[in-house]
Amino acid sequence: MLKFSEKEEDLLKPVYNFARNKKVKLYLVGGALRDLILKRKKENPDFDFCLKRGALNFGQALAKYIHAAFVLLDEEHAACRLVKKIDGKLYTFDFSDFRADVLEKDLLHRDFTINSMALDLGEVFSGKDLETLLIDPYSGKNDIKAKIIKITGPGSFREDPLRILRAFSLSCIFKFNVDKETLRLAKKERTRLEGISLERIREELFKVFESASAYESLVVLDKLKILELIFPEIKPMRNIGQGPYHHLDVWQHTLETLKQFELILKSIKKKEVNVYLNEEMPGLRKRTSLLKFACILHDIGKPKALRRENKKIIFHGHERIGLGMARNICRRIKLSNEECRSLERIVFNHLRPGYLADSERPTERAIFRYFRDTGTDALAVLLLSLADQRATKGRLTTALSRLRHEKMIKFLIGRLLKQNAEKKPARLVNGHQIMKKFKLKASPLIGTVLDELEEAQAIGKIKNKKEAFALAAKIIKKEK
Repeated sequence: MLKFSEKEEDLLKPVYNFARNKKVKLYLVGGALRDLILKRKKENPDFDFCLKRGALNFGQALAKYIHAAFVLLDEEHAACRLVKKIDGKLYTFDFSDFRADVLEKDLLHRDFTINSMALDLGEVFSGKDLETLLIDPYSGKNDIKAKIIKITGPGSFREDPLRILRAFSLSCIFKFNVDKETLRLAKKERTRLEGISLERIREELFKVFESASAYESLVVLDKLKILELIFPEIKPMRNIGQGPYHHLDVWQHTLETLKQFELILKSIKKKEVNVYLNEEMPGLRKRTSLLKFACILHDIGKPKALRRENKKIIFHGHERIGLGMARNICRRIKLSNEECRSLERIVFNHLRPGYLADSERPTERAIFRYFRDTGTDALAVLLLSLADQRATKGRLTTALSRLRHEKMIKFLIGRLLKQNAEKKPARLVNGHQIMKKFKLKASPLIGTVLDELEEAQAIGKIKNKKEAFALAAKIIKKEK
């Protein structure tokens, strides 16, 4: 028997009582019904309602009645949102007018069949099996059971082109397939996405990145020529060979790196690594999602860096070029400042672990500088480097070099986790002591001295205050 939980009924009851008193017929639509059929529970469910007319006035009056905040979403389509905090959690209630003269035609304007069902709100409290009471003119219930994402009608993408991307984000969230006709129309109507704000596009893309199957969706988006419409920087990456160390062109290698990264995520067992990856960045996106985006951006500078020397293909400096391009992309899609800095640092440093692996035994200084330069992104860079290396299978990439790289990544992750668990040692001397000892004024020189002393202390070159002052004297003499 299909019915809402007691908690959900408690949330819906005041809305129903108010509508009944006002003699307004309300219909529950969209995601709440889809989730009910899927038996998908959310901590703070949101509800969508529609009524024949007067949604804005109804929403304003209801907001006062239940002491909720009122937000105007779309005046043209009479859409509003009520936000109410209950026991520390935020719940949203959206209301809109019919977009047609009758409910069935209104449902035709909704994005996909799985979201195009309705239920008379009063029926929620009837005690009957809600499955038998659903208004489902476009067979959304059957498509849910068949695990299919299907548009309600041929005009769906013209009405809101963002639905093209939403088809893929919903596919990722529910592990549904997008039906063939929907894919055909997505390709046909893809240029309409050019009229959609990049912030809205970003949100749908990051829903894809949040899933465990972002690679599969991006491959389809790529085949439909949708991805390069959003990121024109992708097009020059196609069909650029990379020499005997690689088996794929730049773009296919990029996609393979994402594939390998998702496989790595499934194999991670260390709690500290998973905690790190699941951290929320300032844009409320998980670090994992940002790292998947970094997989897409890590070699974006290669087309501009491409040179041929002695019949060899080289990409010297592509990481520096990529940093600038990544910065422009981040600004374009309006990621937070911290997300931008993180992506730039990952792209710029993605070759560093490989350089360390190329050494028989990297020095403590080289290891210290890697951790210093990558900061909070040190682990992210290591995981990307591992995925990057596993996506490289040219005839000159030997089993020995692969093993050496993997061992270095494992060693550096172990070192990093150990460092994070230990308390960072106090500086042997501070800036005030340096200025007093050498009769110096505050200046960038003091920072330079402290940085070099920190490095020397970390690698065991200095162990006490006397040695720190002796080294400081040499640094000051050299800098002056």
